[in-house]
Amino acid sequence: MDLQIGGNAALVTASSSGLGKASATALAREGANVVINGRDEERLEEAREEIEAEATGEVVAQPGDLTDPEDIETLVETVVDEFGGLDHLVTSAGGPPSGPFMETEEDEWYHAYDLLVMSVVRLVKEAAPHLQDGGGTIVTITSRSVKEAIDSLVLSNSVRMSVIGLEKTLSQELAPEVRANAVLPGPHETARIQELVDQAVDRGDYSSYEEGLADWSDGIPLERIGDPIELGNTVAYLSSPKSGFINGVSVPIDGGAGSSNL
Repeated sequence: MDLQIGGNAALVTASSSGLGKASATALAREGANVVINGRDEERLEEAREEIEAEATGEVVAQPGDLTDPEDIETLVETVVDEFGGLDHLVTSAGGPPSGPFMETEEDEWYHAYDLLVMSVVRLVKEAAPHLQDGGGTIVTITSRSVKEAIDSLVLSNSVRMSVIGLEKTLSQELAPEVRANAVLPGPHETARIQELVDQAVDRGDYSSYEEGLADWSDGIPLERIGDPIELGNTVAYLSSPKSGFINGVSVPIDGGAGSSNL
């Protein structure tokens, strides 16, 4: 299926690895020109080379910290300067620390809010005039934790809900020029999960990587965790005219693991 986004300009944050990288890859495969972002310049350049190898569009790497308003301004300016505009914004950010409520310090709450919520607020503020100019899209990558609270993830369970409220509001206030949607990933075989499984194997919790991965798949009706590009493909679809009547929704991508009716 041709998603009809060839030549479009996209910004994908936190895209030097994981689900952000997969989303940038999917967009670039479809011919979009993509700016990717991360704090580690060496890892970001490696990601650019890997994405570029599969891309039919251009790929530009722009380092930056999503908690720094000036870096966010630079990110949006880079897309506009490089590609003459901005059509698609995909927001992603690293997860906050795990832990139960009573062991979570006040400064961790503020940092989580700054990283997960204010980064999106600032990005949309900077990007909206460009997105509205040509009719664009926003896709926020959050977590299945906004549907069902996950044990020992009080920050993610609580703070990410604000992103969903923002996304729903944007879908109304920026329409009809801009559509805003969210994806709610369950477990995917990212470098982070690979690292966690490898560590568990080293501790003797599992006899093999495959056994550990199977444990992560427990409770998922499809009996496996996701491939990151599967989420990336969904992000690309939501960014395309093919999904033109989808606006203001939050799409779980978890293999059917969630038990929430809505």
